[in-house]
Amino acid sequence: MGIVPESDFTSTASNTTATTDGTDIAELRRIAVHLAETAAAHVRARRPQVFGPGTVEDEAVQSKSTPTDPVTIVDTETEALVRRLAAELRPGDLVVGEEDGGTLTDLPEAVQWVVDPIDGTVNFVYGIPAYSVSVAAVRDGRSVAGAVADVVHEVTYSAGLGQGAHRSAFGAWGDPDRQPIPLRCNAVDSVAMALVATGFAYAPKRRARQGELIAELLPEIRDIRRLGSAALDLCMVAEGRVDAHYEHGLNLWDWAAGALIAAEAGAVLTLPAPTASGTAGELVVAAAPGIAAELSVLLDRIGVTTPIPV
Repeated sequence: MGIVPESDFTSTASNTTATTDGTDIAELRRIAVHLAETAAAHVRARRPQVFGPGTVEDEAVQSKSTPTDPVTIVDTETEALVRRLAAELRPGDLVVGEEDGGTLTDLPEAVQWVVDPIDGTVNFVYGIPAYSVSVAAVRDGRSVAGAVADVVHEVTYSAGLGQGAHRSAFGAWGDPDRQPIPLRCNAVDSVAMALVATGFAYAPKRRARQGELIAELLPEIRDIRRLGSAALDLCMVAEGRVDAHYEHGLNLWDWAAGALIAAEAGAVLTLPAPTASGTAGELVVAAAPGIAAELSVLLDRIGVTTPIPV
């Protein structure tokens, strides 16, 4: 695992316009946006039904890896919705999802949809307005198109490999009268002035180590932000709302769309293998290009680059 320059993670539009099955990347991006926004509309509608005053449904929330790691009935409903729509729009494509599983195929021509139905489930349960739906089209282990839909704010971040990253209002993608906003990382050139986003694990031992690392990092940077959705954190790097994001133990569905969006906005990425499990505790980093090298040295010096397995 190491720093992945923008030129290695992305490439020019001239040689990435189509996948090997002939599908235009722009079309995969359109589908990713459609899937993410349709799923986000379902999440948005269901929250007051499930968590409104006096309306909490039976067994609405259950635990996964630890008692503090929740999955809700809306997570499972939303993933089922995306799987159904993907099957209608792209018959034969496989889906890898956080809730219902799946594995990446090693067939280089196959397109697979990697889905996180609600990234930021704790925020969703508590009503904190920072949760998203993440959908990426992955081919041969690489994200070629992706969308992250900010459910509460009705904004979608999307990218196509070699085609840039953009922000658009729900329903606006492809509308010539509602042009998307291009995304670009901040022009920050000093880690000391960098606003850095991160996230914490549910496993107590990993969380304790992450806290130790934060204590060492804080004196070296402007400040830390903890939003609670890795997908949105990566999009904030792309949009320039933060200068970098790092986190241990993310799974592919957490970063498949957001990492592409950040890279297409100019970020430098450090990513695990797409087949790596979050239990291995490997590091994901997205950094504005002007601080990427300096941040890499700093993270290595204080031990952040060392995996934190559980």
